Amino acid sequence: MPHTSFAATAIRCLAALGLAVLPSTVLAQDAQATFVDQSGNEIGAATLTATDGGVLLRVEINGLPPRSWVGFHVHEIGTCDPASQHESAGDHFNPSGVEHGFLTDTGPHAGDMPNLWVDDAGVARAEVFNPFILLAEGQNSVLGRALMIHADPDDHASQPSGDAGERLACAVIG
Repeated sequence: MPHTSFAATAIRCLAALGLAVLPSTVLAQDAQATFVDQSGNEIGAATLTATDGGVLLRVEINGLPPRSWVGFHVHEIGTCDPASQHESAGDHFNPSGVEHGFLTDTGPHAGDMPNLWVDDAGVARAEVFNPFILLAEGQNSVLGRALMIHADPDDHASQPSGDAGERLACAVIG
């Protein structure tokens, strides 16, 4: 009879009982989002990974204004309609009803995130951590909401949206 390790035997027994045994990296909840520009063309993607303290977002977006800072936010409605210039995504996601911006006394709200730098080729690549959002049920869940890239950098103070300008790209989180 072939030798079977204790761990392998234990996993088979748990599987037979209908209990899942997965490495912790498999248990992390992920979400994806595909960015579309104002013409509806796919120009990038985001991967969102839940952590114990918030959500890690990894983004790569093409076709943006080269050598510029652009605003980056979570918006409240998961609709990216190019015909509306992405106005369909509503306002910034703000479940707590606080002021916009990292430089305000009562901010930031959950949808506030740092500006992104766009390189010479018009590509923004970044990893951003947001401690105010979730990928699970609850008031701060961003599932079904939208990520937005704005034409101008967020000034982190102007109300209600940081004076970040036109909506260049939008992605529904799912």
